Amino acid sequence: MPGLVALTHILNTYLLGPELWAYQSIAGLQAAEAAENAVKVNSALAGELLVACGLIIFFLFVRLTLKVEMPNPAQQISEMIHEFSGSMADQVIGHGYERFQAFVTCVLLFVLLNNLLGLIPGVDTPTAFPPVPLGVALLTFLYYNFHGVRVHGPLGYLKQFVGPIWWIAPLLFLIEIISHLARIMSLTIRLYANMLASDLLTLVGFSMVPVVLPAAALGLHFVVSLIQAFVFMLLAMIYLSMAVSHEH
Repeated sequence: MPGLVALTHILNTYLLGPELWAYQSIAGLQAAEAAENAVKVNSALAGELLVACGLIIFFLFVRLTLKVEMPNPAQQISEMIHEFSGSMADQVIGHGYERFQAFVTCVLLFVLLNNLLGLIPGVDTPTAFPPVPLGVALLTFLYYNFHGVRVHGPLGYLKQFVGPIWWIAPLLFLIEIISHLARIMSLTIRLYANMLASDLLTLVGFSMVPVVLPAAALGLHFVVSLIQAFVFMLLAMIYLSMAVSHEH
C-alpha cells in the first residue's frame, strides 16, 4: 500500500532525526552507531497511527454533521456501533455502563480496523506485531484498575484481592495479583497469535492457488478479525464489571 509506505517514510524522517541528534549530541555516538541504535518506525506503528487518525477524523465528521431529521450514512454507522456496544456493555457491566462505553467502543474499533488492514495487499496486520496488542492490553489493564480504585477506594479495591478469610488472605492476594497481571499476557497473546496465524494462512493461500485459496484465506482473515476484536472488547467489559462491582 503506497500510502502506508509513504507514511512510514515520513514518520521516520521527522521522528528519527531528533533521535539521531540526541544520540550524537548527548550520548556522544558516531553517526553510524547512532543510526544503529535508533528506533525506526515500522509498518505496524504507521498502521495503528493511521487507524487512530482515521477514527478521530470519522467521529469529528459525525459530530460536526450531526442531524436528527436526516442522518447521513456516517452518522447511521456510528449509531449502529453505539447501539451494539451499548447493548453489550449493559448486559456485561450492568448499571452505570455508560461511563465505560466510549472506552470499550474505541477498543473494539481500534482492534478491528488494525486487524482488517491485513486484508490490503502488501500491508502487514499491525496486531500481528506483539507491541500493538500489548499496548492495548496495558491500556485496558490500567483503565479497569483505575476505575476499580475510583469506585471502591484504594483499600476497598485491595480487599477484593484478599477474600473473606483472613488466614489465607496472603495466599489469595498473591494469586489475585498474578491473575491480574496474567490478563495482560492473555489479551496480548490471544490477539497476536490469532492474527499472526491468519496472516501466515493468507500468505500460504496466495502462494499456492491464484484464486480459490486466496479468496478463502481473505474470508477467514475477515472472520478472525471480527471475532478477535469482539473478544477483546468483551474481555475488557468483563474486567471492568469485576473491578467496579460491589458484589464479591
